Amino acid sequence: MVTFNSNDLLIWVSSFIWPLTRILGLIATAPLLSSTGIPARFRVMIGVFIALMISPVVPVELAVDPMSATGFLILIQQFLIGTAMGLAMRFTFSAMELAGTAVGMTMGLGFAMFYDPQTRGQSSAISQYFALLVLTLYIAANFHLLMLSTVVESFTTLPIAGGPMGKDGFFLIVRWGALIFSYGLQLALPILAALLITNVSLGILTRAAPQLNLFGIGFPVTIAVGFMVIALMLVYMEAPLENLFMEAFGVIRKLGSLEFFPHESTP
Repeated sequence: MVTFNSNDLLIWVSSFIWPLTRILGLIATAPLLSSTGIPARFRVMIGVFIALMISPVVPVELAVDPMSATGFLILIQQFLIGTAMGLAMRFTFSAMELAGTAVGMTMGLGFAMFYDPQTRGQSSAISQYFALLVLTLYIAANFHLLMLSTVVESFTTLPIAGGPMGKDGFFLIVRWGALIFSYGLQLALPILAALLITNVSLGILTRAAPQLNLFGIGFPVTIAVGFMVIALMLVYMEAPLENLFMEAFGVIRKLGSLEFFPHESTP
């Protein structure tokens, strides 16, 4: 006869609820998985399915009642860990969108604003094009599957426990979020340099021939040069984007390790 006590029941419930919370936190913020085009019910089903597959092997150190105060704090901790991992990858997309916004404003297409279903806000046409470009690379390289694999591995490198979260993990995600501005500028810099040369050339041409209508020829020329440079840069964008993704996965792995969480002191 198979018998089990209340501690065994708590461990079984905890080994499903807490991994599910971390996975749902990732799904709520990670690119593609957090898309509004995917129904919320389907996203929850994905999280439940993944949690059911990994729950038998998830190490749970404590038999804590999920309805208790300690269990609620662990629940919040797991959600914050999953959310931070998803945001680390989301910042990579934000860097590309920032580059597209800078290029679009310089090209004169800043007025071409559209509704972006990813961010639920207004963004320029070039920004949406760059976002679709990085999303295509993200799916083609199976980075979304690698991200799910990373969060599953994090249950081994960062087991579920009742200890408090360390401040270093929060500082890491803040520092990574601050880098989106520099990475976005680096991605847009060749196109911005070409457009700057074009604008300077138009200024010199207008100075030499004042009868030319700068507003009549300036916008078509800058838009044409912008699209031409973007077409030439597409071939060379794969390597920097791949490096950016690898750095994002490095941040995610650090967030999912004990390195950024305090260790319990031993007497």
